[in-house]
Amino acid sequence: MTPLLLITVDPSRPLAHLALRYARALLEQVNATDNHSDNTDRSTNNEQPLNVFFYADAAHTANRLRWQSADQSNLTKQWQALAEQYKLPLPVCVSTALSRGISDTDNSARHQLLGDNIAEGFHLVGLSELAMMMQSNCRLIQF
Repeated sequence: MTPLLLITVDPSRPLAHLALRYARALLEQVNATDNHSDNTDRSTNNEQPLNVFFYADAAHTANRLRWQSADQSNLTKQWQALAEQYKLPLPVCVSTALSRGISDTDNSARHQLLGDNIAEGFHLVGLSELAMMMQSNCRLIQF
């Protein structure tokens, strides 16, 4: 059963940081288990150890222009590093992102916006992607 983290809180909230810590711990645990196991490698059957979906105020996490003071951790950069390390997709609901001023190149052109500001590694998707993740055998955890 693949865990699905549905992240809905703004990145400035403590719960958003808890979601990242949860994802990191889960991926480290899966990685350690895979390294000590004779089971079939996950990559051969295309099974993701974790699915993540950014929705509502969590879309702010994908804003590459979001400034963070030096005394606070940068959640965007931490998600980017985790995604790179574990080849983890970072989908963001397109409608909630656009309504919060976060856009990619394609949507900026489509909606005649002046530029894009989505952080590298994040990508805008429709809610159908969330529905497909939920349709598979998953354990939904919302932050």
